[in-house]
Amino acid sequence: MRILVVEDEKDLNRIIVKELESEGYIVDSCYDGESAFDYLCMAEYDGVILDIMIPGKDGFTVLKEVRSKGITTPILFLSAKSDVNDIVRGLDLGADDYMVKPFEFKELLARIRMIIRKKVDVHENIYNCGDLVVDCNACSVKRGERQIELSPKEYSVLLYLIRNQNIVVTREQIEANIWAFDRDVSSNLVDVYIRYLRKKIDDGFEFKMIQTIRGVGYVLKGEA
Repeated sequence: MRILVVEDEKDLNRIIVKELESEGYIVDSCYDGESAFDYLCMAEYDGVILDIMIPGKDGFTVLKEVRSKGITTPILFLSAKSDVNDIVRGLDLGADDYMVKPFEFKELLARIRMIIRKKVDVHENIYNCGDLVVDCNACSVKRGERQIELSPKEYSVLLYLIRNQNIVVTREQIEANIWAFDRDVSSNLVDVYIRYLRKKIDDGFEFKMIQTIRGVGYVLKGEA
């Protein structure tokens, strides 16, 4: 998953980028509003962390302009501006969430996961990986000519895998993205759902798409 970080405090920018990369995200970053607008127009992101008080176009202006162009990328404001009026303004302009500095990284990561999950309900996304198709509009899954019925949690795990296709993801990353706010999660729950998915996605097919990377985690591959 790809995240854009827009923060003019360079040390904080680097720290946020490092934390996100350690969680397995692909991260781009910039320090001003004009660059942020250009990034959002040129590339597709799964989420944006956007400061308000940045050089050039401020965060409010960037948000307003990208929304006016029909860009619906989830945006989280991360700002020292803690006045209720600023928070309300940001949300009314189309931000998906708002956090006030100083902040805890655990909370920031949880909120990023939340807005990324919300994106699935908004976008007309159809993901393809080899002969596997996940249609987010219809919440349907098909491999070849076979229609596959999944439970909501199985669907969420598969969606996370296909959005990170050909990238190895750890059990911890899957758990954090799917069960972020569930406190009573057993340690082998990810493995259980991977087994469920393998029976439905791979059984009967010569090529096994869901592969185990021993000691690391799992990867969804579209071809050998």
